[in-house]
Amino acid sequence: MKSRWSDQRVTEFLSQYASHWGEDLALRTYSARLLGAEKSLVLHGGGNTSVKSTHVNILGDSLPALFVKASGYDLAVIEPEGHPGLDLKYLQRLRVLPELSDQHMVREIRTHLFDFRSPTPSIETLVHAFIPKKFIDHTHADAILALTNQPEGEKIVKEALGDDVIVLDYVRPGFRLAKAAAEAIEADPGKQGMVWMRHGLVTWGDTARESYERTIEMVTKAGSYLAQKVSNPVKATVSTPLEAAKDRWIQVAPVLRGFLAEPTLEDDRPYRRVILTPLINREVLNFVDSDRGKKLALTPPLTSDHLIRTKAFPLWIDSPAYDNPSQLRDQINRAINEYRAAYEAYLDRNSAQMETGLARLASAPRVILMPGMGAACSGKDVFAANICRDITAQTLDIKAKIGLMGSYQGLTESDLFAMEYHSLQHAKLDGSELLLSRQVAVVTGAAGAIGSGISRVLLEQGCHVAVTDLPGERLDSLVGELQSRFGDRVLGVPLDVTDLHSVAGGFAAIISAWGGVDLVVVNAGVALVSSLGEMDLEAFRRLERVNVEGTLLMLSEAARHFKTQGTGGDVVVISSKNVFAPGAKFGAYSATKAAAHQLARIASLEMAEIGVRVNMVAPDAIFSEGGRESGLWAEVGPERMRARGLDEKQLQEYYRNRNLLKSKITAGHVAKAVLFFFTRQTPTTGATIPVDGGLPDAAPR
Repeated sequence: MKSRWSDQRVTEFLSQYASHWGEDLALRTYSARLLGAEKSLVLHGGGNTSVKSTHVNILGDSLPALFVKASGYDLAVIEPEGHPGLDLKYLQRLRVLPELSDQHMVREIRTHLFDFRSPTPSIETLVHAFIPKKFIDHTHADAILALTNQPEGEKIVKEALGDDVIVLDYVRPGFRLAKAAAEAIEADPGKQGMVWMRHGLVTWGDTARESYERTIEMVTKAGSYLAQKVSNPVKATVSTPLEAAKDRWIQVAPVLRGFLAEPTLEDDRPYRRVILTPLINREVLNFVDSDRGKKLALTPPLTSDHLIRTKAFPLWIDSPAYDNPSQLRDQINRAINEYRAAYEAYLDRNSAQMETGLARLASAPRVILMPGMGAACSGKDVFAANICRDITAQTLDIKAKIGLMGSYQGLTESDLFAMEYHSLQHAKLDGSELLLSRQVAVVTGAAGAIGSGISRVLLEQGCHVAVTDLPGERLDSLVGELQSRFGDRVLGVPLDVTDLHSVAGGFAAIISAWGGVDLVVVNAGVALVSSLGEMDLEAFRRLERVNVEGTLLMLSEAARHFKTQGTGGDVVVISSKNVFAPGAKFGAYSATKAAAHQLARIASLEMAEIGVRVNMVAPDAIFSEGGRESGLWAEVGPERMRARGLDEKQLQEYYRNRNLLKSKITAGHVAKAVLFFFTRQTPTTGATIPVDGGLPDAAPR
């Protein structure tokens, strides 16, 4: 590992931050980001950093201050406010106490922030306060953990790093660790850093650069030592082709996702689902297919910092019957149930030491390892699942390295529980959830006015949305627009609803990304203006293929998927006012939309037994959404304007004034009707919501 220190970047950070935050915090921000940029040092909010400086209060008093990373903040993107300031002298006085509970420690830390609005500082704040060094860096470096998580780890660390470091046996993070670290430094002054067994590395310096480069130097030494000790390779007993593993993921993911869902005992929302992300690459396949993969995998995590994301242990499913779907389903169900029971027993054994006010976490596994496929990683949303995936990748890599040297030794069960059920760790988990946070939706015809409006509203409610349409610039621009706001909760999927293989491939792409589908919006449609006497048969058939066959193919694929996943689902077919009140010269559209509407009603009858609700939304004329014009009205509008002698603005006013409420109908209105069904406000299936401002002739009957 090489130092990334750049004097030019230092100048930029000083220019950007020093005038407001001071030079010390500007440099702290720069070197913290250098650490965060190295995934082999810290991942997703891991590690913590600090600087001792001064704070000038409102009275003009200059006070000794500790600026320490806030709990859960990501070093890779941290801003100066991510290191809240505290009264250093007061924190240092706490060291005289013989004991300090976690609850009291957090209270003392929060009440001695200089700004009450600041985020809660790191669980290791007192470590940074008690160690008498200006800049302090704490990381969970892969190479260091590979040394510490072994029998005789202390001896190995000293062999690798020499006499420049102090080695401290595992102490639970908090007040006791802070005291132990300070006492170790006082007993052995002059060292450049400290290794905490089964936890990580601490370095310090008088300057930000000195502390940072000591981290790089020690991690480099550890890596060199590991490279020299490779003697006992973890061997794959089979070599699963990468493409075969990815195909198996498509097969397995919906089954896994279904059994991982937590029953709620609520009729309308019977499951709390999870999002799944796969970890499938050559290295992971070699691990799960190896002779010692299972033994290494079923050991505690590398560092207690990972517990809150991955749980203490993964689930390993032996000899998956990929060629026998029924048997495979039974294997997965049995394995997950056994894991749940074991987790509940673990909680019962350790419940006496659970902090007051902490709720039990869900009992399902967060990580599932399957030979021949790889790993499945779960979370309440794609962001949590991705964190779990990245930590799992790091964990398997380091455990494989340890397997090259000897055996693995992690934390005891008591230590694991103490950190998994630690209030400051739970505080890292955002408990807030929007209505559709755990759901996955697919929207066809998403690049048009109605489809884009529906997609946006679902995303605003926390949903993961696969926006699908024919490939091209319209779809690409929508994906870019939505991803800039909603990030990884948006997936662009080129899809032709008239093609059986394209529809199946679209579902497979969504399953590959998120594990399954819960909500389906059948919206893709095309229009034609023609009298029956003049209608071109091939033009009619084009509408029939999109509006009818496209609806049928989406309903068929959704039904198969929902049955496999086993947790129900919701479908909304975007119908039309023309189903109930057809218009002259609009026979092809009216007839094919009526056929699609009838298919949806039949689907509501057939899918109810698997917990799927199918409903319809019937809008009147919608011309555009934002900058996106309706494809249907691009087709229909010119003829309607000619027939009525109106321009585009006048035509829109005509449609507004013909409804009872004199309302302009928008894609947002349609989206809210879809949202009504998807949030299951009432126990309803087979119903139609008109979104037309009130058109008596078009009322469903």
